[in-house]
Amino acid sequence: MDDLEITDLKHAGVPNQQMDLNGAQKIFDTLQSSKHTQLFNTLMERAVIYSRIRVDWYYAALDEQLDLDYDRTVAHDEFISSCAMLSQKMKETGEDSKWRFAIGKDRKSIGDFACLLHAVIGIKAR
Repeated sequence: MDDLEITDLKHAGVPNQQMDLNGAQKIFDTLQSSKHTQLFNTLMERAVIYSRIRVDWYYAALDEQLDLDYDRTVAHDEFISSCAMLSQKMKETGEDSKWRFAIGKDRKSIGDFACLLHAVIGIKAR
C-alpha cells in the first residue's frame, strides 16, 4: 500500500476544513494495514462506541442528554487516546503516521472522524 499523502485528504489539520468520507476511508486503509492490530482494533471499537453514544445523545430528550454527557465525554477521550497511542506506535516502528496530523487536534473534528470511521465500517459490511 502506498503511504498516505496529506495532499490526498481534504482535512490536513487546517482550520475550517473538514474530513470527508473519502479521507476517512484512506486513513482507515492505512490503519488497517498497520502491524499494530490490537491498537487498531481498540481504536475502531472506541470509534464505534463514541459514535453510537453521539447518535443516542442527538436523539435523546434534554434530561437524557444530561445523563449521557459523562459517558459521551469519556468515550470521546478514550477514542482520542487510542488515536494517540496508535499513531505513536506506528511512528516508532517506521509506519506512516501522517494520518494523525490529518485528523487535527480539534475535539469536534476528531469526534467527527470517529463517526466517519463508523460509517466506513458500515459501508464495508454491505
